[in-house]
Order: sequence, then structure tokens, then C-alpha cells
Amino acid sequence: QVQLVESGGGLVQAGGSLRLSCVVSGRTFRSATMGWFRQAPGKEREFVAAISWRDYTTYYADSVKGRFTISRDSAKTTVYLQMNSLKPEDTAVYYCAVKFGVTGYAPRIVYDDWGQGTQVTVSS
Repeated sequence: QVQLVESGGGLVQAGGSLRLSCVVSGRTFRSATMGWFRQAPGKEREFVAAISWRDYTTYYADSVKGRFTISRDSAKTTVYLQMNSLKPEDTAVYYCAVKFGVTGYAPRIVYDDWGQGTQVTVSS
């Protein structure tokens, strides 16, 4: 079964940085879209960033453009989310997700598998 395991969350002061990692296992793939989502208490899950595994095309929510960077490592089947200039409003549980095969507009597609999430807390 496909597994996605996030790591790298924690507590950081406003203006600081964190790097999240998501390792995918249980399936080999050459074509996929991997995304990051987040959910704050009392709010709906929202799209953060995504990357095409095959051609490196990236997508970002307006709220994180210029601060967050998504990247991948094919050899390790891992996707990263580098988060800089963190704000208290970035506080949430961050989830990684994957959609296998050829996909459309990454922020709107229905993802196949999800990780359990990692907590990010930004203090003011």
C-alpha cells in the first residue's frame, strides 16, 4: 500500500524557517503530482504548493508565494517544502499528497493518497 510520511514540523518564531519532507513508498512511479496542503484549527484544508514529478512544474497558493519553495528528489522519492519568513497564520497541520499519472491543474485535482500530517506552529 502507498505510504506518505511527513516530517520536519515543529515550533518556530515568526520570521524563522522550517523544511518539511514527505517520503513516498509502496509504489514506483515516473509520472505524478505531489502536493502540500494545510489545515488550521476550525478551518478547511487548503492548498499550499505542488510539483509535477516529471517536468518540475510548480504551483503555489498566493499566500505563500515568495516565501515557500517546493522541490523533489527522485532518488529518494521525496518532496520537500522549504518555508521561510514564517508567519503565525502559517500555523497548521501540513499534509502531503500524491496523484499518480498524468494530471491537470494541480491545486484542483483529486489526490489519491495522503500522509498523516506534521504540525507547524509559528509563534509571534
